[in-house]
Amino acid sequence: MPATQTDLASLASSHDIVTIGMMADEARRRRHGAVTTFVRVAEVAAEPGAPVVVPPAAGEVRIAGVPADSSAAAARIKEVVAASHSVPVSGFSLADLEQLAGRERVTLRALLEQLRAAGLELVAEAPFDQLRDRRRSIEEVNIAGLGLARLTIHQLPSSEVPELMHDVSMLQQDVGVIRTFAPLPRRVNAAVPTTGYDDVKRVALARLFVENIPSIQVDWALYGPKLAQVALTVGANDVDGVSAADDAGTGPRRAPLEEIRRNIQAAGLEPVERDGRFDRRVR
Repeated sequence: MPATQTDLASLASSHDIVTIGMMADEARRRRHGAVTTFVRVAEVAAEPGAPVVVPPAAGEVRIAGVPADSSAAAARIKEVVAASHSVPVSGFSLADLEQLAGRERVTLRALLEQLRAAGLELVAEAPFDQLRDRRRSIEEVNIAGLGLARLTIHQLPSSEVPELMHDVSMLQQDVGVIRTFAPLPRRVNAAVPTTGYDDVKRVALARLFVENIPSIQVDWALYGPKLAQVALTVGANDVDGVSAADDAGTGPRRAPLEEIRRNIQAAGLEPVERDGRFDRRVR
């Protein structure tokens, strides 16, 4: 029986992280079992003409940064697609694309269709707290024939966690196309930094509150292997941002692929590598 909003509000105010984590882990295992997916990402800059390095291990090539204009964005996508060797190419923040469409006085859908025609497969992120029109913008991504890599939180809003998570769940109820939610903020307020306790609790509450989004994600590059590993035991089931480099100069056990597999297995889970299309990669 799903928890009521009163139940969830009570959990959010509780300091019993052990019980909350256990409940979230149960919810995660009901949906995914022990399977834990991860994607190795090669990031490239958004500026046309910048170097494009796509390691053979990459499961996603992500264009990072803000495009100067739509022509520059399309040109960069073509460059990256040409070098990607069929690896899925994602790029940009949906909030930045909203702003770009406004500056160029075109519809967001027209801009997204232009980027798709250039070869883009996925919008890299939709920051929930920065989108001007969350429902419509995400629907436009889908209508334009693109995928959405993940819903993110740019910076923690002033709203309470139950309210935020409820709004995320209602957004998914409206659009139905969000596959992954990354509940930890991309930018931390230096004046009010989060703690490891806060981060772990937020991941667990995301799994409990947002039942209608399949995957709860943690970012390996942004939050580090240790927090990522703990997050997997309290509701997260997907890891983003694992390095695509196979440099084992520090020893084979420290190579990115072996490290992510080892950390997932140490949490009692089954590592499964995926690509940006969410398809399993077989090696």
